[in-house]
Amino acid sequence: MTATRRLQILVVVCSVVFTIGTALQNFVIVNHEMLEHTMRLAGRSADPSGFLTGFRIIGCVYIVGNAIGLLALTRRKWVFWAALTVNLTQAAGVVMIKPEVFQATFDLYGFPGLLPSIVTDGGALLLALALIASLIRHRAPWASQVT
Repeated sequence: MTATRRLQILVVVCSVVFTIGTALQNFVIVNHEMLEHTMRLAGRSADPSGFLTGFRIIGCVYIVGNAIGLLALTRRKWVFWAALTVNLTQAAGVVMIKPEVFQATFDLYGFPGLLPSIVTDGGALLLALALIASLIRHRAPWASQVT
């Protein structure tokens, strides 16, 4: 099995895990109560309803984006670029998400509540680095000429 094929399989496996993790984060972990607690920790008193709706819309975009990675075995260049873009931006969650969000999650759900974010954001960073390394090494997505 070639290194490129192993990378494609890694993308598929990670995409399954990240799609599930993002769905858990989006529809189970983050809810009205959790956002209210986050806002209290941040010293704010606002109704999080509008924020929750926006958060869930963005979460759904990431669910779809992660699911695109399931097509990695097709060797399509656009799938490579989509997977790289989704994982780079999802990895940004590691630094973009305020500490109060993690604290509120931990307060309400304990360490298991943090796992979807740790796995999806941290894993996305590692997968993005693997995709970038492959791109540098082979100078083409999936080291092929398939369009």
